[in-house]
Amino acid sequence: MTTLVRHVTVDCSDAYKLASFWAEVLEGSLADEDSPGDPEAWVSTPAGPTLLFITVPEAKTVKNRVHFDLQPQERSRDEEVERLLELGATVVGDHRRPDGLGWVTLADIEGNEFCVERSAAEQAATGG
Repeated sequence: MTTLVRHVTVDCSDAYKLASFWAEVLEGSLADEDSPGDPEAWVSTPAGPTLLFITVPEAKTVKNRVHFDLQPQERSRDEEVERLLELGATVVGDHRRPDGLGWVTLADIEGNEFCVERSAAEQAATGG
């Protein structure tokens, strides 16, 4: 019997606000019943797991132990980084190399780190 990951849960200070950010990042959608001020908010994504955001009283204080590695499929890595910065993400570390390899570590609007890598198609097109 297989065990499935039902959803990925993220503790945060404002579930609806952070879920709205991630719905835009992942081009997903919030659950119809979610609204501002709700203690929980769900994001369905077209190509991945459901994300559950839960408001908790504690603030984030250390580096994430788990994070998302994103690979844009319809944009380049660099175009995706620019789009995410426009949505409110911030750069934590730029690990892009002159040969085109590498990734960018960003933080979402509550400081949770995530990475943006090149897709397999982008890697194949540039030979790396």
